[in-house]
Amino acid sequence: MSLFNTRSGMPQCLLILILICGTTTHAAELTKVSVDRQDGRYSLKSTTYFDAPQAALYRVLTDYTQFTRFSSAFVEAENREPDERGRPRFYTRMEGCVLWFCKSYIRYGYLELKPKYDIVSITDPELSNFKYARERWRLIDKGDKTVMIYEFEMEPAFWIPPVVGPYFIKRSLARGGGDAVNRIEALALGKEPMKVGN
Repeated sequence: MSLFNTRSGMPQCLLILILICGTTTHAAELTKVSVDRQDGRYSLKSTTYFDAPQAALYRVLTDYTQFTRFSSAFVEAENREPDERGRPRFYTRMEGCVLWFCKSYIRYGYLELKPKYDIVSITDPELSNFKYARERWRLIDKGDKTVMIYEFEMEPAFWIPPVVGPYFIKRSLARGGGDAVNRIEALALGKEPMKVGN
């Protein structure tokens, strides 16, 4: 059997690969990322288009046990019992390094939820390594797509190496989002995501 397609002269293995790639679904598309720092407080904002239903994305993003499956930064993540006001609570432990300075970052807090379309996580500074941290995921139903607007603002309560530290924090906030959103989309679609770290 010849490896070449007799009509086009194209290797059959390449033709098969093109056909396979042409029939796969589109990956999540991270279209905008901006990172800023002002007076020691860092902020990130991004926009992502998902080929996944709004309700499925909401389910993944409110289940903290999934967070270690879509980002290598998370070492531990879990939902906790609601607080005295009935608000769902969460716990995460992340690990990261700025040059030679490595640390675990603990966040405890609670969630403010508007089912299917709005998730806000607010960190308790007394139980965390942050003076302030707030995340928000807004999920906008666009028919066959869902647009996610993500906002994260935080002020660390730990020492950051001067001069280069802020640069490395801004860079780490901006990087790695592409792989994470693809894993989030896979989980929302009930698929096994690519392993974290690959």
